[in-house]
Amino acid sequence: KSSVADGAFDNDVEMLTEIRRLFDFLPLSNRDKAPTRPFFDDPARIEASLDTLIPDNPNQPYDMKELIAKIADEGDFYEIQRDFAGNILTGFVRIEGQTVGVVANQPMVLAGCLDIDASRKAARFVRFCDAFSIPILTLVDVPGFLPGTAQEHGGVIKHGAKLLFAYSEATVPMVTLITRKAYGGAYDVMASKHIGADINYAWPTAEIAVMGAKGAAEILYRSELKDPEAIARRTQEYEERFANPFVAAERGFVDEVIMPHSSRRRVARAFAMLRSKKQEQPWRKHDNIPL
Repeated sequence: KSSVADGAFDNDVEMLTEIRRLFDFLPLSNRDKAPTRPFFDDPARIEASLDTLIPDNPNQPYDMKELIAKIADEGDFYEIQRDFAGNILTGFVRIEGQTVGVVANQPMVLAGCLDIDASRKAARFVRFCDAFSIPILTLVDVPGFLPGTAQEHGGVIKHGAKLLFAYSEATVPMVTLITRKAYGGAYDVMASKHIGADINYAWPTAEIAVMGAKGAAEILYRSELKDPEAIARRTQEYEERFANPFVAAERGFVDEVIMPHSSRRRVARAFAMLRSKKQEQPWRKHDNIPL
C-alpha cells in the first residue's frame, strides 16, 4: 500500500509541476500580457548544425523538435498534447524572454501530413494563443493532407478548414518558416502569406508547389508515361523550376529566403518588429466557423 501511495503522490507532484510550468507561460487573463522572463541566450545565436538538419533524401524524416529547441531560449520547449496527433507539434517557447506559441509539422510521424486530428489540435491551439494575445511561430514541412477514404468519410476537408479559419481570424503576430515541403492546400492552411501571416521565411531547401515533382510530371505529361526517360526529364525540369522557394519569393508569397543557421536570429528579429502590431477588425457579431 505504501508503494502505491508513494506512486500516486509522485504522479500528483509531477502533474502539479507541469501545470505550474504551463501557467508560467500564460498571462493572468486575456487582458494582460504574457509574462516576460529573464533570458541568457543570445537572440543572434548562430546554429551551424541546422544547415544539415534536412536530409538529402526528400523522403527521409527528421525531428522538428530539434529545430524548435534551437530557436527557443535555452532550448526550452513546453509541448502541449504530446500524445495526441503526433504529426503536428504544439507548445510554448520563449524568444527573448517572451512567450511564443509554436505549431509545427512533425516529419517523424505520418511524414508530417495533416489529418483530422492534427487539424483539430492545431486549430484549437491557434485559437487559444489568439485568445490570450500570444504570438505564433509556425514551422512548415507538410506534403499534404493524409489520403484515404477513412479521412474523407470523417470530413478531413471540414476539419482542415478549421485550421484555415483559426489562422485567418488570428490577429496576433504570426511568423512562418518553411523548411522543406509545402504542398497544395496543406501549405495554404499552415499560416501561409495568403491567410494573413505577417512574416514568411523559407530555407533554400523549401519546396512550395501544388505537389511533388514526380506526381506533377506524371499528371502534366501523362501522354509520356510509357517513356520513363521522358518522365524523368520532365521531373527534373519541374524540380529545377519549382522545387525551390525563389519562385514563391518572386511572387511575394515568401518575404525572404534565409540560411538555416540564422533561423533563431531572423525569427527573434521578426517577433521584435511585430511587438507593436495592432490589427483593426470591422465590427461583427461573430464569424461562422466551419462546423
